[in-house]
Amino acid sequence: MRGAGSIEEQAEAVVAQLKKLATKRTLDGMARYAIPNDHAFGVAMATMQALAKGLGRNRELAAALWQTGWYEARTVAALIDEPEKVSPAQMDRWAREFGNWAVCDTVCFFLFDRTPHAFHKVEQWVSRKDEYVKRGGFVLLACLAAHDKLATDDAFLGCLPLIEEAAADERNFVKKGVSWALRMIGRRSPALNAASVALAQRLADSDEPAARWIGKGAVRELTSPTVKRALEAKVARAAKKGAKKK
Repeated sequence: MRGAGSIEEQAEAVVAQLKKLATKRTLDGMARYAIPNDHAFGVAMATMQALAKGLGRNRELAAALWQTGWYEARTVAALIDEPEKVSPAQMDRWAREFGNWAVCDTVCFFLFDRTPHAFHKVEQWVSRKDEYVKRGGFVLLACLAAHDKLATDDAFLGCLPLIEEAAADERNFVKKGVSWALRMIGRRSPALNAASVALAQRLADSDEPAARWIGKGAVRELTSPTVKRALEAKVARAAKKGAKKK
């Protein structure tokens, strides 16, 4: 779509295409997942991803799509923006406009965790009062644990106190974000698993209902045979890789 008119016209064309791709079934189904559908068309995630792939990376178009405010347009914006060019100011601006968990998670999962500012934004956002900004901080942390192959264990160990401090927050989307971050850190390495399980056990014994819920769920998952096997496989792959380099 590059070169097909001004950026505003290109954004209008994408929005028009999203409208054509919408289905009433998808729109009605959004409510089941607590995604507001009052400013949405009803386009499936896989369909939006296919559209974004066809568009390619386009930072200016991403900004114009975000400005429309439509749920699907903002989702596509996150998929086509250029992470290496995203500024801290843009991250703050978009975070203030998340509005629901789905936009929050998509932006963090596909865009923000690939920026060089991600860890710094985790530290900032997890202390914010706004529900979706705070969730964004923990979702961003969870995504970093899943995707950042270069970050050290120490970087994530330093974030565990942030999880412990926020664990008592009863708000549903914050609580689930905190839980996700703890579980993803615990899946990253044996050392982080041990530290995360220790924290989860403390939370499981807490007097705070939200902290107990987070802790019990994390203990159950992080001590499961499935996670243990996955960590053992990681260690084995790392050892094999190291042996090849010698």
